[in-house]
Amino acid sequence: MAAADGKALAAVVLLLLLAGAAAATVEVTWDVEYILWAPDCQQRVMIGINGRFPGPDITARAGDEISVTMNNKMHTEGVVIHWHGIRQIGTPWADGTASISQCAVNPGETFVYKFVADKPGTYFYHGHFGMQRGAGLYGSLIVLDSPEQPEPFRRLYDDGGELPMMLLSDWWHQNVYAQAAGLDAKDRHFEWVGEPQTILINGRGQFECTLGPARKKVEKMVEEEVETCVREQRMCRDEERCLRRSECGPYCPRSQCAPVVFNVEPGKTYRLRIASTTSLSALNVKIQGHKMTVVEADGNHVEPFVVDDIDLYSGESYSVLLKADQKPASYWITVGVRGRHPKTLPALAILSYGGNAAAAALQLPAGEPPVTPAWNDTQRSKAFTYSIKARKDTNQPPPPAADRQIFLLNTQNLMDGHYKWSINNVSLSLPATPYLGAFRHGLQDRAFDASGEPPDAFPAEYDVMSPPANNATTVSDRVFRLRHGSVVDVVLQNANMLREEVSETHPWHLHGHDFWVLGYGDGRYDPEKHAAGLNVADPPLRNTAVIFPHGWTALRFVANNTGAWAFHCHIEPHLHMGMGVVFIEGEDKMHELDVPREAMACGLVATTAAVPLTPATPLPPSPAPAPAP
Repeated sequence: MAAADGKALAAVVLLLLLAGAAAATVEVTWDVEYILWAPDCQQRVMIGINGRFPGPDITARAGDEISVTMNNKMHTEGVVIHWHGIRQIGTPWADGTASISQCAVNPGETFVYKFVADKPGTYFYHGHFGMQRGAGLYGSLIVLDSPEQPEPFRRLYDDGGELPMMLLSDWWHQNVYAQAAGLDAKDRHFEWVGEPQTILINGRGQFECTLGPARKKVEKMVEEEVETCVREQRMCRDEERCLRRSECGPYCPRSQCAPVVFNVEPGKTYRLRIASTTSLSALNVKIQGHKMTVVEADGNHVEPFVVDDIDLYSGESYSVLLKADQKPASYWITVGVRGRHPKTLPALAILSYGGNAAAAALQLPAGEPPVTPAWNDTQRSKAFTYSIKARKDTNQPPPPAADRQIFLLNTQNLMDGHYKWSINNVSLSLPATPYLGAFRHGLQDRAFDASGEPPDAFPAEYDVMSPPANNATTVSDRVFRLRHGSVVDVVLQNANMLREEVSETHPWHLHGHDFWVLGYGDGRYDPEKHAAGLNVADPPLRNTAVIFPHGWTALRFVANNTGAWAFHCHIEPHLHMGMGVVFIEGEDKMHELDVPREAMACGLVATTAAVPLTPATPLPPSPAPAPAP
């Protein structure tokens, strides 16, 4: 929002209220449960919804209320669901972040999420407790435009030209509980999760084979021989068991790993929504013989630009326009790994002209699938990311200056033999009492360390190009307490890991807000050198932004949404290892929130909230000094 005093946010709420007569309620009931599924032709235990994977699609119109009754049918663990990209204006308790916005919903319990789909865009939902996203708990969430909130590019694609959303993910055969145990292990017992076995498109992939012809380039990339999936149904010793488990391959009847097909008609222009809910992998999407025009990013309009392929980091979403202007035939869609040396085969889907043929009669594309850019071509990734600007005719420029600056140094550290990811040398741990409940009931001085904030800067002498000289870190549950309505600048600073000359890409996601991406750069951010060159004219609004290796990314947002909001790396193992912070906004207004008791009935609130309590007097945040260049 452009106005620091919250007028723009109030206008959105007013608009939604005025549109209330036309708004509808989308109501669904979900059973979250363990299921047996074969997303890549290998059956595993997963977390599904209503017996399926991925979870059901949700489609609403801007201004509609979404009501999800979630029954936890898992016998051994709690669960929450985060609605990625939905700002939760007035409903922070529905954000779905365990220990931050709500209690985990225990086995056998029910929780109702109710919130407004506040603006059109391409979103998704996923588990936000432990590493449940990596266990399969996710699905698509599409918010259509409305007369009150039209999308300016709607006229550019044909009626009926919405293709199914392309939801991308990565998949391991080792379950997330074993992964978490390895990440938590000490010293030589530590085990990194490694590269995924399979890249999934809409929950489908193929393990150890490729739909297209085997290619020398792919074999060289993944350093192993690659086979083409057998076109006929694989016959097994126990045929019934093979069919039931979808282990007979991608072409057998009702296979859960069958090829994904996007059907188009010649001459039409389509909108294709693409989102990434990966646990680790950065991905690239390339369509054989076709270009794409990028028009939306994270639910915000961008100035249209044409690309041959598109990068997606975990947590990002886009809409592209695709014109079916080639000879009627079938064409490959390739999804390859970026930013990490791939050990995983590219995923393939099919763009099919003029048909809804069943898999048994499917016409595979001719020729070899297109090859996505080299995994380590960082300059190409930067060129794409830097090309994204706010759309000229709907641009909402940011406030011209910030009230507060926060500098967040991303480092890999050790603590008592445990590997951690840290921010300004502090690794995030979460309390038993959700922050929202603690502030709502005035329990913050007892629920977590409220004696101060985390560090908001890092030492001037820190060398971001070298491994940390002192790699020890601390663990804390402190939070940043932001003045309501203040304009906040955040500079994400990437640094070297514990190994020499190694720095990774990190996608950072902010809950409860969109932010302006003011700029990117290499090396260490220098306020005197770089601040004047930041883009305050047409920066894109996003909810997820990437920092490149040994680089920095500058963001600006308005702290005008009362609640407790996570800001974290969207790589699942990194968040598990502490790579995040929490922003508290409007703490003096939290007592006005109509928070369902079941959202907060855990930790101290469970034993104390029966007594009338008033929120504690908020502490004003102190200004953050900028680190010296």
